[in-house]
Amino acid sequence: MPELPEVESARAVVEAGALGREIADVDDEDTWVCRPHPPGEIRDALVGQVLTAAHRRGKAMWCDTSGAAVLGLHLGMSGRLVVTDAGGEPVEGGDRVRGLSATDPDRDPAWDRFTVRFTDGGVLRLFDKRRLGRVRLDPDLGRLGPDAGEVGVAEFRERMSRGTAPVKARLLDQGVVAGVGNLLADETLWQARLDPRRRVDSLDADQLTALHRALRRATRRAIRRGGVHTGELIGHRRPGDHCPRCGGAMERATVGGRTTWFCAVEQT
Repeated sequence: MPELPEVESARAVVEAGALGREIADVDDEDTWVCRPHPPGEIRDALVGQVLTAAHRRGKAMWCDTSGAAVLGLHLGMSGRLVVTDAGGEPVEGGDRVRGLSATDPDRDPAWDRFTVRFTDGGVLRLFDKRRLGRVRLDPDLGRLGPDAGEVGVAEFRERMSRGTAPVKARLLDQGVVAGVGNLLADETLWQARLDPRRRVDSLDADQLTALHRALRRATRRAIRRGGVHTGELIGHRRPGDHCPRCGGAMERATVGGRTTWFCAVEQT
């Protein structure tokens, strides 16, 4: 599933290629992706407007317009955003495509779930084979915690130390910090040398500070390298593999309903 770094790549594509272009038409006919809006409602709000800014908090992304509308875009499990210039040259960002290009001219056009057409001939479209993305006007961001890549250390410590949940489950709670998914959580906890099953009330201030530092480092590195799949631990999350740092056996568990991998030696 796209995590914070993948969504940031999609936001950057929109910021670099779609802002300042007048909207000529919108295809919002997919009633599942565009729910609860009926066909035409998003189109009516956007046609004639200009996208003026692209924002992100955690995995949520939204665009301001020159009118009253705010366009919310969510990549779902495997969505990508593609922007083309007036000549049709594409650039894309979001979840990395596995064996299928979002810019392949032979792709099934039904997988383009939402399309904005600009007056200059270019487009912005949501490519989502699994149809789990979401587009809506004026998205509600009130339940999201602060962005995982931006939250300060004092606020992070206070939010993470509440209650008795396992530390990985707390990292995955989007109301605590927004943007951490399963892979980024495993990478962060490995960097911090913390067992994902540790209760948050057992972590002292120094450990929480180290966890915050590891999260910022892992997030920024993943953004720079192109996604969470580039983490140092990620390729070793499999049976029989070993920790890339100490060579200890990798161990599997379930935390917060998610499959979790960690070093049986170093993560305590």
